[in-house]
Amino acid sequence: MSTALVTGGNTGLGAAFARRLAAEGYNLVLVARNRERLEAVAASIRAGHGVEVEVLPADLEVPAERVMVERRLAGTIGGPVDVLVNNAGVQNYEVFDKASPAALKAEVDVNITAVLQLTRAALPGMLDRGRGTVVNVASFAGYLGAPGSSYSASKAWVLSFTDSVAASLPGTGVQALAICAGPIRTDRHARAGRSVGAPGSPLWSEPADVVDRCLNDLRKGRSLSVSGWIHRTVVNVLELPRRSLRTVARLAGSGREQQAVRARAAKQSEARTPNSPSRPG
Repeated sequence: MSTALVTGGNTGLGAAFARRLAAEGYNLVLVARNRERLEAVAASIRAGHGVEVEVLPADLEVPAERVMVERRLAGTIGGPVDVLVNNAGVQNYEVFDKASPAALKAEVDVNITAVLQLTRAALPGMLDRGRGTVVNVASFAGYLGAPGSSYSASKAWVLSFTDSVAASLPGTGVQALAICAGPIRTDRHARAGRSVGAPGSPLWSEPADVVDRCLNDLRKGRSLSVSGWIHRTVVNVLELPRRSLRTVARLAGSGREQQAVRARAAKQSEARTPNSPSRPG
């Protein structure tokens, strides 16, 4: 049975991913800081879907705790991971020049460094097995950031990073996709004391809808998933020049597949050709 690891898997979008993947038969590794909430979600999923759910409490802002998750993804501990969902994120609501250096560093550590390191830990095993998926949760803010928002810059990095990784994967059996979502109705906004808008507002998405859209886009071989028709309309315009560049990058990345084919052919040829006897000088 395949295994999926979801960061921020105890609430909101992460919990929605966990439940949907469990419904599709995946065993789970759930990563988040709050063990109590992790255990509650894990117990609910085990009871509802009969899959194995491993709880891995970790704060991705802390280097030593990121290493624990890296080791789990790399197979140093536990079995192989076939799906990685980099969902955990931190958002600082202060304007850049008012935000504390610690808050700004936390955004970089969780939104950028953790995504980079966990993806790097997961990919080699996926490539060796010839199958796997990496989903990186970005944001519409990565295209049109609020004034003074360092969060927007971190999510723009996630979009660009995922493009780069996806361009290197054609022909490998491994996919990488970035989710570009507008506001999502989660309890994180309630805890932050921020309004989530009127029910049914097209500017907001439900976590389950974002997951459904992502999995549908993965089946279609896409590397970008945009939830909500308003955001899709805007992103379609913004993406026009990037689509052309993405196509070029994918074509360049196909060199990996061609090199692998040539290497296999060379090995097969060597195996079929007997060693020539040495000639006397």
